[in-house]
Amino acid sequence: MTPQRRATLSVFLENPSKHMSTEEIYSLVKEKFPDIGLATVYRTLQLFDENDIIKKLNFGDGCFRYELSQEEDKHSHHHLLCLKCGRVFEFDEDLLDNLEKEIEKRNDFEIVDHMVKFVGYCSECKSKDK
Repeated sequence: MTPQRRATLSVFLENPSKHMSTEEIYSLVKEKFPDIGLATVYRTLQLFDENDIIKKLNFGDGCFRYELSQEEDKHSHHHLLCLKCGRVFEFDEDLLDNLEKEIEKRNDFEIVDHMVKFVGYCSECKSKDK
């Protein structure tokens, strides 16, 4: 574990519920490790993703975001994506268990996880439009 990798990992540990872009991660790592280059952060993120330390998320808005990986036996949490400000919110409530069982039964398919993304407008953006 190089000092650069340790600094990158510490950014995730200090921001466990944030969904950060590469540039945001780079900016936070640079505060701790001023000599680090953007290419090093990119390579570190790729390594962490390949080793399931972090998850690379694509919300379809042209920007990959990253978060710490969760326990293997737990379903992924779900995300709310604001179309106006781009913020991402997590929610853990899993209401899809019964649907998942029905899909498995009807399709003779073993589901091990699922990902759900809801898009809309956060409370701040809704109130600004009124």
